[in-house]
Amino acid sequence: MTAGVLAIDAGQTGIKVRVREHDIVFPGIRTGEPLLPQLAAVTRAAIERTGAEVSVVSAGVSGLTTRESDAAALLARIDDAAVHEVILAHDSTTSFLGALGDTRGAVVAAGTGVVTLAVGASRVARVDGWGYLMGDAGSGYWIGREALDAVMREYDGRGPTTALRAVAEERWPDLSQAYIDLQSDPERVSVVASFAAHVARLATEGDAVSQNITVRAGGELAHSVETALGRVRSDEGEQFAACAIGGVFRSPLLREAFASHIAASEFDVTLVEPLGHGIDGAAALAGLAPQHPLAHAVSVAHT
Repeated sequence: MTAGVLAIDAGQTGIKVRVREHDIVFPGIRTGEPLLPQLAAVTRAAIERTGAEVSVVSAGVSGLTTRESDAAALLARIDDAAVHEVILAHDSTTSFLGALGDTRGAVVAAGTGVVTLAVGASRVARVDGWGYLMGDAGSGYWIGREALDAVMREYDGRGPTTALRAVAEERWPDLSQAYIDLQSDPERVSVVASFAAHVARLATEGDAVSQNITVRAGGELAHSVETALGRVRSDEGEQFAACAIGGVFRSPLLREAFASHIAASEFDVTLVEPLGHGIDGAAALAGLAPQHPLAHAVSVAHT
């Protein structure tokens, strides 16, 4: 990483900061509060804790909106005379740079939510990442929501039996009241997403419903990759790399389904392991060439 760069990988479960040889983790973004004051506070805290002299702050942020993507406003809030440049980007950009670097291809990052980013010779395409209410197909939340739907279908007699019912009854012994408890739970998104781990486990144990959910999730994630590549492809013979990162890909059956869909697609795609992580991509923002296809997706401010 360039000397004097403080890199930030900001998500809802944690904010990772790297400055010189120091890696620090702060509590995650509080989505109900303004973003930029939180990033500024983390920056100042990291500088104070490490004593490092920082001239550039580069940040990849989960769920960054157009309104919040204001590097100049963040630079002003940091209010440190030594910091003369701030670079701000959506975490799909930094996930891509961390995983694939300068390679053309697509990165799908799937945890509680999911977003896919593809980069071609001259175009960039983002697919999904629209949140649990409107999108995030194949994500941990999506898998958990499908699991709970299956549980209630069995409960009503509308669907097949599934071992997922016993898991749900451990949390809600009276399933007829589960929806009330869930809707009133402020942590309901993470509660729903937590069922994804049970789906993965039960799929390996032979539960047919869990297997079906897992295979469909892999197909959804592959479809997002194929869609994104289709939007950036310049010609039919173009070769791409694809990288799948995030917790849902720990499921062997999901990875197998994902890889099978990719292999059967019309694209010349090679699945590869990630070169690094989101924090590596945040650090790479500082060296991103102005002509790089991703440069237009980055907000930059100088003193």
